[in-house]
Amino acid sequence: MKKNKNLDDGTRWKNDRSKELYGIDNWGSGYFDINRKGNLIVKPGKGKHNVEILQVIEYLKKNRIKPPILLRFPQILESRISELYDSFGRSIDEFQYQGTYKGVFPLKVNQRKDVVEEIVRVGRKYNYGLEAGSKPEFIESLFFKLSPESLLVCNGYKDKHYIKTALQATHFRKNIILVIDQVNEIQDIIKQSKKLNVDPCLGIRIRLYSRGSGKWVESGGEAAKFGLTTGELLGAIDELKASGMIKNLKMLHFHIGSQITEIRRIQNAVKEASRIYAEVKKLAPGLEYFNIGGGLGIDYDGSRTSSDASANYAMQEYTNNVVFTLKEICDQEGIEHPTIVSESGRAVAVFHSMLITNLVYEKSIIHNGDLEVTEDDPNIIRKFHDCFMEITVKNYREYYHDSLEYKEELINMFNLGQMDLVEKARGEALFFSICQKIHRFISQAGDESEEFDYVRKLMSKRYIGNFSLFQSMPDFWAIGQLFPIVPIQKLNRRPECMGTILDMTCDSDGEIDRFTDVRDMKDMLELHSLDRHPYYVAVLLLGAYQDAIGDLHNLFGAVHEAHVVVKDEDEWVIRKIIKGDTVNSVLKMQNFNRTSLVKSVESSIEKAVDDKDLSPQSAKSILNNIKKEINDYTYLDF
Repeated sequence: MKKNKNLDDGTRWKNDRSKELYGIDNWGSGYFDINRKGNLIVKPGKGKHNVEILQVIEYLKKNRIKPPILLRFPQILESRISELYDSFGRSIDEFQYQGTYKGVFPLKVNQRKDVVEEIVRVGRKYNYGLEAGSKPEFIESLFFKLSPESLLVCNGYKDKHYIKTALQATHFRKNIILVIDQVNEIQDIIKQSKKLNVDPCLGIRIRLYSRGSGKWVESGGEAAKFGLTTGELLGAIDELKASGMIKNLKMLHFHIGSQITEIRRIQNAVKEASRIYAEVKKLAPGLEYFNIGGGLGIDYDGSRTSSDASANYAMQEYTNNVVFTLKEICDQEGIEHPTIVSESGRAVAVFHSMLITNLVYEKSIIHNGDLEVTEDDPNIIRKFHDCFMEITVKNYREYYHDSLEYKEELINMFNLGQMDLVEKARGEALFFSICQKIHRFISQAGDESEEFDYVRKLMSKRYIGNFSLFQSMPDFWAIGQLFPIVPIQKLNRRPECMGTILDMTCDSDGEIDRFTDVRDMKDMLELHSLDRHPYYVAVLLLGAYQDAIGDLHNLFGAVHEAHVVVKDEDEWVIRKIIKGDTVNSVLKMQNFNRTSLVKSVESSIEKAVDDKDLSPQSAKSILNNIKKEINDYTYLDF
């Protein structure tokens, strides 16, 4: 019987093993799977209709759109909004809550026009609104045609110009709620409202003692950046009463941080804020909106724990806690149930986009060398050789420690001039060969002790990917945010290698060396060996925050984008392609002018011709090539 090359210890490597290895079912929320060919697929509606990512990339390449490419799946945005409303709807029905739910999308999560346009379009039937946290975001929000019942919530620090603009906009845009974030905003709002003769809807952001959890835990609590203290809240109410505008107070708002990892923190915050709402409602009868802010967590690593990369609850558990807690306290206080508002932007946007990059090279620390030894070789070389020959699965631990001592001796001898470069190279090759044996033995023995982490690192590979970490996944570098990474093909084959992924920037920080895992955080990822065929990996869950905060390190600009829509089980279309930055466009951001740049280069080339360093023909060829390169994609063409 012919042995199948995919056999592993007598068992075929199946897709389910790859799904378990990369945690696809744990963090994927039903949107990702592997098809029979072993290729990654996306299921925008979590049903049978899907698209194979490798097919999309091959199609785009034929149309001269080469990696790195950001794929967006707008249908996932609709799925997430629907799921959010359905979850609140089920909670409202289960606990017989008498109020309703309205969501708003916070623009700070993703300000891209195409993304927000889709969110507004699909959210119209739900009366899904927007939240602006700055003056530019508020101006952006006015571009979109929201449903008449949708809310437009204005948060963030405000000067008198922001306040004036927001108040003026109430003449043509209904349901704008101007939230008071700082005490000094109150008088400006009162003054401008009377001057402009507008009757605005106002909100007050309160500062709770309750705090969130995870990376943004410090953004909540009594020392939070935003919100009014209890004393300031009462003072604001007095000022609104004195000005005859207490009837305009419609919303109480709080936010205890992004990506809250523990459900009990949410429950505690809702309980505290509900008590405050009940008291304020007695002073401001027009109050009707209870805004719980954002913070609905995403399980990036699939562990369903309170780790920074996860959340120990699901969306339904989140909405159940909010609705039940709020209802219980409102009933105790004898007040009507308010409309619940949330600003859960990460939960809506995170799944809809992924980066596809090709891994173009693989580097290994291990190198082969001459393992033969003679009597004329230095004693240290013979020690290494004896160690290599005698090491077995029974004594590898002892011999490993011996080899580490020999390595230190080798380095010291070379630094003291007691051996030449050739001898040093032979000693290193022997040491690496010893480590290869040890790696094989610890794998056979299932030895996962930390003392062999150095050996595992030596055996790993460093894959070079055609992308910029700082542009496409800046939160990995800035705050240690983990993102799932999966090969988009060969998932029906056992990965042969462990490795990290380097980007194209000239920065040692440009390396992905921490990866998601259900049980732990891995410092290497299982990958396949590169061959003559392109090998692609997907970095997933990039839809929240990464677009807006990506930077231009090394002037690697924005990548190509393609918006993919699945029509039925076997059909998909590219709805839109947005070309990535060219060399010219990123230089323009740095105040370079293309014409003056070309003229400067041209003058240098002309001087070289005059000095007989270049022929006129070569000069023309060089200049034409530079002009072409200025208009090319900033990433490399492999």
